[in-house]
Amino acid sequence: MNAATCNIKVRSVVPPLADWGDVEWHRIEKYVRRLQQRIFRAESQGKTRKVRNLQRLLTRSKAALLLSIKRVTQTNQGKRTAGVDGHKVLSPTGRVLLFNQMKDQHLSLHNPKPAKRTYIPKKNGKLRPLGIPTIKDRVWQNVVKLALEPQWEQRFESISYGFRPKRCIHDAISAIYIKLNGRNNRKMWVFEGDFKGCFDNLNHDFILEQLEQFPNKNTIGKWLKAGYIDNNVFHITDAGAPQGGIVSPLLANIALHGMEDEIGVKYRVNKPSNTQPKEWVTVLTPFSVVRYADDFVVLCESKEEALSMFDRLKPYLKKRGLKLAEDKTKVTNITDGFDFLGFTIRKWETRKRVYDSKTGRKEPISYYKTIVKPSNESIKKAKSDFRDIFKQLQGTNVDALIKKLNPVIIGKANVWKHVVSKEIYSTMDNYLWNKTYKFLKKLHPNKQYKWRNELYFRQDITGQSLDKWILSSPNPKMKYLQIKKMSWTEIQRYELIRFKSSPFDSSLRNYYKQRDIKVFNSDYIASRQKLAKKQKYKCPLCGLSLLDGNEGHEVHHKHPVIQGGDDSYKNMWLVHISCHIEHHRVFSAKGPIPTAKQLNAHKRRLAKLRKMNRT
Repeated sequence: MNAATCNIKVRSVVPPLADWGDVEWHRIEKYVRRLQQRIFRAESQGKTRKVRNLQRLLTRSKAALLLSIKRVTQTNQGKRTAGVDGHKVLSPTGRVLLFNQMKDQHLSLHNPKPAKRTYIPKKNGKLRPLGIPTIKDRVWQNVVKLALEPQWEQRFESISYGFRPKRCIHDAISAIYIKLNGRNNRKMWVFEGDFKGCFDNLNHDFILEQLEQFPNKNTIGKWLKAGYIDNNVFHITDAGAPQGGIVSPLLANIALHGMEDEIGVKYRVNKPSNTQPKEWVTVLTPFSVVRYADDFVVLCESKEEALSMFDRLKPYLKKRGLKLAEDKTKVTNITDGFDFLGFTIRKWETRKRVYDSKTGRKEPISYYKTIVKPSNESIKKAKSDFRDIFKQLQGTNVDALIKKLNPVIIGKANVWKHVVSKEIYSTMDNYLWNKTYKFLKKLHPNKQYKWRNELYFRQDITGQSLDKWILSSPNPKMKYLQIKKMSWTEIQRYELIRFKSSPFDSSLRNYYKQRDIKVFNSDYIASRQKLAKKQKYKCPLCGLSLLDGNEGHEVHHKHPVIQGGDDSYKNMWLVHISCHIEHHRVFSAKGPIPTAKQLNAHKRRLAKLRKMNRT
């Protein structure tokens, strides 16, 4: 008996694919997300067989394959980088052909090709090796990541913040601040650890041992042993995971998992009370850990405890085939300060008068206060970036300079705004002022300073500041084009992510939605915040959320500027970059403006989504 004889309406999750624009991405992402949530829930309940069955279902689904092809060839930054076969997929037609080629293939039968070795510079002047897989390998790796990540997100330690969804550098810095701050806090020593060549030396056998229950463990082993080609010479890989692969950061986190258990960190979960309405966690041991990828610190109360970490970590390192980098691993007193992830954390002794109930008057007490600032290396790097921009644009007009500087200024300010940075903001503004004035003198060497000042400097047109010396465009049509100042950025305390929480936990959906909105508003300028809020944080061209963090955004003009459109909010949408490219592939900015009927036809997927939501 089939579906037709039973009069049952069967609707496939993935319809027959003829055009890349016909894919209903809302349904695809919803299907994959639900499967990931089920994997997370089954893992939290200890249902090993159910986890394995759900992972097998996800890796074999066409929805996961479509989503992986989209991320690898359309949204990822490395989409234009080819592997050893030189193959790239940049057009919708190419994506359809790739899907039709891979949809009948099985992941367990896939034979990966060697990675293409390339090098990028590091901060210390050395070169970091990257292994670039082929497009097909990257797609399959993303499929594996979709199935493997929810399971391990339930297992991972709460102190791990690197290469994990919805976690970032600021979470690690906030965790260190919370563990160190307080009058009665006795942690005064830090063990600064760094693994030597972490990605290049990870033990393959240990990684595969952790993945014993994963259905496609053998395919992961093939990727690890695939080798790489450097300067047309093939090299065998007996250890390590190639940096540049989509699944490599997840495999590294799986290998590095277990540090707290190895050195003996213990927690106590406290139930909510009248004074503390939410559940909170206490560290019972006199030391605690914070790790971001292969960088970690162990915060201790005594120097002896910090020095003992060399011996405590030996079994942990031996199992994983790792060693500590001698030049970066050290024990430091926190009053001397230490650098971590581009920030300097230091305890400063301070005095304060506090009321004493015994004497009936205020008595002076001495305690340590934790202060986090951008590190000197980060400040030097920021100045170097600004200096390179001025050198690159020397001789061009001021409009090009402002357009190039503003994104970098806003980006640096947003990175530093969660720590003590006001003085550094003023220092950087002063540095930019001096560089700007030298730039103008070279641009107009025969003009007097009064002429340059009247032409290029005006009061802040937005009313945000009373400063009358803002570098501005001399073009009357570009009156809103002015240079930004770091000192205009407000300092905001960062809210640490909840203990052991994960975006794959369906019960925390509202928590992560509100958190994503906060992060979005924190990272984007006011105009984009207004557009996103007006659109309810959804892309009007595809109907998907703007908050997923998988792709950047661009402003789309409904009436193109090249045809007389303006920059009013009524004429603008905030959309995904890939959606913007696809829209103008169909409707050229120089061509006829699409009618409402044409736009509705182009957005038929949104109509289907609304109909599905109503039913």
